[in-house]
Amino acid sequence: MTAVPWSPPVSVLGEHRELSQHDPHLTSQPPLLIEKDDARTGDSLSRRGLLLFASMCVIWGIPYLMIRVAVKELAPSVLVFARTGLSALVLLPLAFAQGAIRPVLARWKPFLLFAFLEIALPWIFLARAEQKISSSLTALLIAAVPLIGATTALFVGGDDRIDARRAFGLVIGVLGVAALVGLDLHTTSALAIVEVGIVAFGYATGPLVLTRSLSDLPGIGVIAASLGLCAVVYAPAAAVNLPPTFPSFKVTAAVLGLSLICTALAFIVFFKLIAEIGPVRSTVITYVNPAVAAVLGVALLHEKFTAGMGVGFVLILAGSYLATRRAQKIPAPVTDP
Repeated sequence: MTAVPWSPPVSVLGEHRELSQHDPHLTSQPPLLIEKDDARTGDSLSRRGLLLFASMCVIWGIPYLMIRVAVKELAPSVLVFARTGLSALVLLPLAFAQGAIRPVLARWKPFLLFAFLEIALPWIFLARAEQKISSSLTALLIAAVPLIGATTALFVGGDDRIDARRAFGLVIGVLGVAALVGLDLHTTSALAIVEVGIVAFGYATGPLVLTRSLSDLPGIGVIAASLGLCAVVYAPAAAVNLPPTFPSFKVTAAVLGLSLICTALAFIVFFKLIAEIGPVRSTVITYVNPAVAAVLGVALLHEKFTAGMGVGFVLILAGSYLATRRAQKIPAPVTDP
């Protein structure tokens, strides 16, 4: 589904490095230890690593299409409840078996804030936005999340100060968003753009809470507990907005795919990907996911790919890279952003 700019620090050979700053799904992974003789430190990827990488590029590139299909018949609250509820049914037993839930509940205040910012808030507005705009445009707009994360970190404090390169990246990224929306303003819903902005805000700020207060907890525990809590919260609204008839086969398949494949299975596969190729290289999928979403939207839903979308996406990716890329320097312990 989508993009998170700040991820928890990763322990690499006794030192700390930060994960790349681009994907909403990366926020659940706790610090990992990469052993000295681990193949992940090499330059080439194994066949298993390539397969896992390609799988994640697709798995987190198709949620936008499935959401667009589902909201044709389901209210956003019903979709969020189904997605969180079904995926929680898969992940919660695994988390309980690993004893990963109790440590999360012990820090209930930051956990509640993280669940709100990362799932409860963005997923409802994401569904609302896709009732009005295409899945392609939604995905490309959310690709700007790293820019919001980089800007937010300037105000909340971090180890990196703004410099000319980062400032230039932020400007380029903002121009990309302007191109994405402005060149096709006559076909774009202003309300939907605001709703996607709320989604991006949640995806950009949720990881900051995780990094500062929850990053040492089991990743599967944080995600499973968040999904379970959000399912309970959205249950009353979903009950009121149930459709009069059972959804069509296409919508049912979209909900099941979104819940079981793009959420529950996605996190399991992503954890395996990190274990196989390391956390830093795993984040490269975030540059591919929006492109996959755009291609699928055009090919399967016959959505229009405009000049504004093409120009805007390129500028957003370039701006995100420049605004979030660390300057080359001698490795040293890094504080939380």
